[in-house]
Amino acid sequence: MKTPALAVIAALLGLTTGLSPMTTHAAELKVLAGGGITGPLNALAPEFERSTGHKVVIQYDATPGLIKRATSDPFDLGVTPREVLADAGARAMFILGPTTDVARVGFGVAVRAGATKPDIGTPDKLKAALVNAQSIAFLPASAAGAQVIKVFERLGIADEMKTKTKIQTSPAAIPQAVAKGDAELGVFLINVLMAPGLDVVGPFPKEVQQELVFTAAVARDSKQAEAAKAFIAYLTTPAAAAVMKSKGMEPAAP
Repeated sequence: MKTPALAVIAALLGLTTGLSPMTTHAAELKVLAGGGITGPLNALAPEFERSTGHKVVIQYDATPGLIKRATSDPFDLGVTPREVLADAGARAMFILGPTTDVARVGFGVAVRAGATKPDIGTPDKLKAALVNAQSIAFLPASAAGAQVIKVFERLGIADEMKTKTKIQTSPAAIPQAVAKGDAELGVFLINVLMAPGLDVVGPFPKEVQQELVFTAAVARDSKQAEAAKAFIAYLTTPAAAAVMKSKGMEPAAP
């Protein structure tokens, strides 16, 4: 039988049976999070708040912005691409020790709703679809964008894609650009492309597929470390995993 999310949180907060989490000290958790995990976190945070009485305030950003925020702004925990913690300056702002992977997601292609879907079933067909497209929308200045560029390089079309790219400023702007007709293709994390006004063509072929992994860690200077740990634990529960899947992501492997 699956352990209810609330029971897990209660146990982590040191609550005894029958004592409501609402009776504990309510914390305001300041969370730094990658834009690619916006959908799941926006769905999960309210349930965590109802279950614990804590308030969750999330600041979303791309990898460069998250690194800057981690080294300059007060926060309690991060739910970010692994690449953020690969930066020495940012990593120093988190508690030392292992982090907790909470979600992973691959990459794909989308078109405006109703538009013809190109065949991207093999690396050669993906290459042809990208080369033949008039324009593409993605976010180069991000960990996900860096992986897309690596795929372009592997396909031998990196320079050509530069001339076709409609650079976006956030993950959410990518589907908006495609839906409005500002770009022919959206190329990014497949969960981000599952948006109104778009039809997902499909994932990258397995030969060139990449995955972005989101990991969670408590901030070194957090005054709400226990509540932060409880939120991270909540993100690994079966209930949270179901939400991740419903939003196009996969829970990270244990």
